[in-house]
Amino acid sequence: MKYAVLDFETTGNQSSDEIIQVGLAIIEPDKTISQVYRSFVKPGVPIPPFITGLTGITEEDVKDAPELDEVMVEMVPLLNDVVLVGHNVAFDFNFLQSALDKTGYLPFTGRILDTMDFLKILFPSLTSYQLGLVAAEFGVEHDRPHQADSDALATALIFLKCVEECAQLPLLTLQRLADLFAGEDSDLGWFFDAMTQEKEREAMPSEDGFVYYRQFALQVEDWLDIQAPRDSSDRNPLADVTFEQFMEQVRERLRERLPQYEEREAQNMMLNEVMRAFEEDKHLLVEAGTGTGKSLGYLLPAIYHSVKNEEKVMVSTHTINLQEQLRERDVPLLTEVVPFPFRAAVFKGRQHYLCLRKFEHKMNRKDFATPKEEVMTAAQMVVWLTQTENGDDEELNLGNRGGDFWETVASESESCLGRSCPWFRKCFYHRAKHEAGVADVVITNHSKLFTDIQAGHQLLPGYERLVIDEAHHLEDVAGKHLGIHMKYFTVVHTLTRLFKDSKTGQLANLRSSIDASSAEKAAEWCAVIDGIYPTLVDVKESWDKLSELLFSLMPDRSDAAPGDPGQFVYRLLPTRKPKDWETLTALENQIYVGLGDVLRKGDRLLSEIREEQDDYAAESLLTDISGLFKDLAGERESLRFFMKLESEDTVYWMEANGNYRSRSLQMYAVPIDVSAQLKEFFFDRKKSVVMTSATLSVDKSFQYMIEQLGLTEAAEEERLITSMLPSPFNYRDQALLVIPRDFPSVKGSVGDDHFINTLVQSLADSAVATQGRMLVLFTSYRMLRQVYDPLKELLSAQGITVIGQGMDSGSRSKLTRRFQGQNASVLLGTSSFWEGVDIPGEALTSLAIVRLPFQPPNHPLVEAKSERLQREKKNPFMKLSVPQAVIRFKQGFGRLVRSSQDRGIVIVYDTRILESYYGKYFLYSLPGPKMEHMPMNQMVPRISEWLNPEA
Repeated sequence: MKYAVLDFETTGNQSSDEIIQVGLAIIEPDKTISQVYRSFVKPGVPIPPFITGLTGITEEDVKDAPELDEVMVEMVPLLNDVVLVGHNVAFDFNFLQSALDKTGYLPFTGRILDTMDFLKILFPSLTSYQLGLVAAEFGVEHDRPHQADSDALATALIFLKCVEECAQLPLLTLQRLADLFAGEDSDLGWFFDAMTQEKEREAMPSEDGFVYYRQFALQVEDWLDIQAPRDSSDRNPLADVTFEQFMEQVRERLRERLPQYEEREAQNMMLNEVMRAFEEDKHLLVEAGTGTGKSLGYLLPAIYHSVKNEEKVMVSTHTINLQEQLRERDVPLLTEVVPFPFRAAVFKGRQHYLCLRKFEHKMNRKDFATPKEEVMTAAQMVVWLTQTENGDDEELNLGNRGGDFWETVASESESCLGRSCPWFRKCFYHRAKHEAGVADVVITNHSKLFTDIQAGHQLLPGYERLVIDEAHHLEDVAGKHLGIHMKYFTVVHTLTRLFKDSKTGQLANLRSSIDASSAEKAAEWCAVIDGIYPTLVDVKESWDKLSELLFSLMPDRSDAAPGDPGQFVYRLLPTRKPKDWETLTALENQIYVGLGDVLRKGDRLLSEIREEQDDYAAESLLTDISGLFKDLAGERESLRFFMKLESEDTVYWMEANGNYRSRSLQMYAVPIDVSAQLKEFFFDRKKSVVMTSATLSVDKSFQYMIEQLGLTEAAEEERLITSMLPSPFNYRDQALLVIPRDFPSVKGSVGDDHFINTLVQSLADSAVATQGRMLVLFTSYRMLRQVYDPLKELLSAQGITVIGQGMDSGSRSKLTRRFQGQNASVLLGTSSFWEGVDIPGEALTSLAIVRLPFQPPNHPLVEAKSERLQREKKNPFMKLSVPQAVIRFKQGFGRLVRSSQDRGIVIVYDTRILESYYGKYFLYSLPGPKMEHMPMNQMVPRISEWLNPEA
């Protein structure tokens, strides 16, 4: 086959826009690129400035270029008898057809392939499919992005990479792919079919490194073969070794491995503090700033302690991200430098693992809700099975609709067949659980710690010692898990998976399989299922109605912004129920009774069928349905708890978004104070809990955290060690904090014109002085929106790009990547950018904090905690608002200096930090940067002078 890889640059993406450049790379049947055709095209309209900005193509380039007619004369012969390939090919194909039409040629009727599809299917773990990033990942030369010839050549090389990858796939996988796309009569189907036929002609290699099982090719072996890291009959490798001796061996190996390795005082202190807590059975609060190397600071003592004493140590992180970082970066390093074999296993929540039984079932039935998207996701996963050893959804780039697909094939306890599942020995979840069982150190996350508590400690292996990283989030996660959080779609998804209509849904599947069976009770069972349908429809209607009524209680928010997630928040008070609450509870009662009826009939039906039938396919379906019934039972109880509004120790509230109205409804019922539960589950039960984070102290004291986390008693009994590690950075030389003391002040979340104009001008001047490379942190999305357009306009003249969270599309990590990839840019972010964003080095030179990060005082949880403190005759502002804000502020400040080479500026525009009695807590809590305040007009000269002292 001959391929032609096409790329156009155009004046825009509407059909009325014109072509300004053509690139066409020809791939011969022997997979060589024989020529790249390139030409500018003279358009009939001026090139918009943003297109020149993107492509670098100017009016000058095209003024003497050939007309479209002349270019097509040269191009059309090259398109004879080829398969057309493009990156996001629909765009280029539309322009091609329109150009052929305009110049009097017949339309192109050959086959069309999109490299985007191939990348998604064949490289399911790529984090981005953007041409430039893929080229960089594959090491493909791509010197002029957004110029047609360079793009066409890069796309051709990437396409060849995909063809090569495809040829490496096992025959069974290719057959699966050809079968998936066959029904669509698509060009992808034709391609995989051709690849399959080619593969069938090859001799089968005897050993190809794949495991074949039940018509799938896998990477994964039986997990029962996984052994403990050391033989139990061997002598303990740490029998006569002290921690100091162990650390000496580790350091020696670190120096061999990393020539630039240097010991850090703070890390050594941390190693010793963690070790002491383990040895003396005490709890530890240790504040370790950026650059301490805190992951090794707790992992090394954890490994030493667990191996020496043969007892597991549990490590918990707040985010899956950090869990992945430990898996990919820290554990491999430790495997090389620890002088004996050990195992650290990562164990996540069950819903992160693929259930192979459900996946097989879905594939065999081709049970796809939205065929086009779901076939694509299924294809990705068929290929992924030949690559993954963990079966963990974090490895997959599922795209926006892939999440719904994943929900239907994720592992869950309710629908697990356990040992009777034919996939049991290959099961990813049981493999992870088994690995955690034989490991020395288990790395999990805060969510899973609490899920384990709720499941009566059935999920995690037993442990006596626990390390909690990012411990400032523990209280928050505890509230979410020890309370209730329900969404409108939680219930809808369960209902529709059971029954969408009489043809789709698990009950319909069950009914058709009973129909086809010869069971003597078949007619009776079908009648029961037919009787359940109308009740489910009624429940769904009542639920829709209840959600609408609950949404209608929300006060109108005139200041809400589209896409502002916390748009509507409404607290429900047990003592003052809204009027007509009885109407709502009556609806809830109908749902409760209706579901009770379904669950009784359903459970009885399932147990009858189980007694009579015993084939695997039926068992698999029954298990899934019984799992959905259990979900419904749980949702029914949660809804009842929420609607009763009877606990004084719980805060009840709802959140929703104005765009999606009642469909975005979320209900919360969260304990006001979790310290007693944390004390009971962790500090009373465990021998030693180590809590670490860069932000645990307020004004050099741990008191706030001790009270919030339920450590008061441990502190009184001297079972708590606290430690504030010195920073490894020299903040006086590395960071300058500037406060413009005559900056206008503002009340509330919206700035008046004077405030916004002054802010925009000052940000623009500062950004020019720092050549962009600036992160601006807001506390309200509305203010970010007020600043975005005027700032963008002012800076575009200076060649500085402005990227705004919620204004420019993309997730937090995508926006951060864009910011790092552009030399001169300013990134505006709200709450989620205050922490967890890591931008080391040159990319970030200045950080502007617009307002001190106080939580909105009207948030239900903050309100309820404040009321409780008032009843205890304490000052909620000083006991709660200030400490919370100081911790956020320190997190924000921590974005700036990420290594000992970084230098940067922090501008705090909130003059309360100077004028108020509580401002000092913010300043004293920072790790000692140089602090200066001055009139606004002196700020930019001072910044320039500090950044370029030689100039």
